[in-house]
Amino acid sequence: MVETGSVERLVSGLHRAQALRFGDFVLKSGLASPIYIDLRVIVSHPPLLSQVADLLFQTAKNARIKYDSVCGVPYTALPLATIICSSNQIPMLIRRKEAKNYGTKRLVEGIVNPGETCLIIEDVVTSGSSILETVDVLQKEGLTITDAIVLLDREQGGKHRLEERGIRLHSVCTLSTMLEILQQQQKVDSEMVEKVKKFILENVFKPAEQNSAAPIKQMCKEISFSARAQLPGIHPVAARLLKLMEKKQTNLCLSADVTDSKELLQLASSLGPSICILKTHIDILNDFTLEVIKELRTLADQHDFLIFEDRKFADIGNTVKHQYEGGVFKIASWAHIVNAHVVPGYGVVKGLKEVGLPLQRGCLLIAEMSSQGSLATGDYTKSAVQMAEENSDFVFGFISGSRVSNKPEFLHLTPGVQMQAGGDNLGQKYLSPQEVISKRGSDIIIVGRGILSASNHLEEAEMYRKAAWESYLSRLTVHTQD
Repeated sequence: MVETGSVERLVSGLHRAQALRFGDFVLKSGLASPIYIDLRVIVSHPPLLSQVADLLFQTAKNARIKYDSVCGVPYTALPLATIICSSNQIPMLIRRKEAKNYGTKRLVEGIVNPGETCLIIEDVVTSGSSILETVDVLQKEGLTITDAIVLLDREQGGKHRLEERGIRLHSVCTLSTMLEILQQQQKVDSEMVEKVKKFILENVFKPAEQNSAAPIKQMCKEISFSARAQLPGIHPVAARLLKLMEKKQTNLCLSADVTDSKELLQLASSLGPSICILKTHIDILNDFTLEVIKELRTLADQHDFLIFEDRKFADIGNTVKHQYEGGVFKIASWAHIVNAHVVPGYGVVKGLKEVGLPLQRGCLLIAEMSSQGSLATGDYTKSAVQMAEENSDFVFGFISGSRVSNKPEFLHLTPGVQMQAGGDNLGQKYLSPQEVISKRGSDIIIVGRGILSASNHLEEAEMYRKAAWESYLSRLTVHTQD
């Protein structure tokens, strides 16, 4: 055990450095929290940084852990691992979050000796996801991982989850102990302490079923994607989509609005593992051929995503039937999903259904749009919902800016999503993934320019995937029972 006096001095120092703050905060996941912990600030307080590093090392020493090297979880734990290794002459390894696209292209820097044991250092543990990501990378290099040392255990299920994977977690301090010390030091009142403790209890991560890598939470009113996939009468396309979303831990749809078929296939190949849907505008391809579609379907099968042709059908039933089934593009033969405006009335759905229903295709109705001045509001949106409910054997969801139906059988996909809210000069309005999923109740974010304009498409796509998935998990948390 670490000396009580040392922990008390640590907690006091962290509070003084504003690494611990109390109030009303919105976390990265979109969850409202009464406490905010940001240990990144300690790099600007050298004595505190050294104190933390020393306590982490002493914790490992007291636990009599045997190890050959140390790896800090990127990025906050990297300076801590550096100090520990430099002060105690221990070999250090650095895990990259992404491989370089030049040089050795390695994910782990340093001398790796397969079979040796590496000790993991982390600043804060909540669900244990960050540590497990590092464990997976190091184990692929042939290293053995048995233990992890953390400064602060938030007591939200991370320790148990790591134990499920055979990793022993040793903490310098728990959040409960930290709260008690701060209350004794009169730095926080009893009301706030109880508020934080209640928050911890209501947001405990449980081990996921079927060896899923993501934490799950017990639900009350909100139903998980996997549970929704099992609902009686669920559309087959919706069921398949919900299952692959849970399996891949992604609710990201890529809007691949490109004009070159080679670029389209490259995006499908490189980003396929990160997405649940690839959305196309097939009629803007300058070099469209059915061979391109054949390759795209192969990639969809390989990476387990669905293809959504954003055709926005908006004509009378007989016309859309021919547009869907025939012509140059033969959309019904390859697109799992299409969409339609409800302006023409029920005929548009009836015409599409005659073609798509025998093929087990699915349709989304445009209930709301993300462009400024859109007329898809009010009664128009209500009519779209009614039309969907009356044609649920073919329609399984909506294109909308928020949840427009409370029936869990229907999915909601929201376009106009970027990390920073705002808009462009052509009337497009952008919302963040957290706003769309956590607050507005949508299921899937549709992202185009936010990813395609980035220099590293995969890195950007992963950032959106994680933000959207964490927002989904936080939405489940809001409805968690004690």
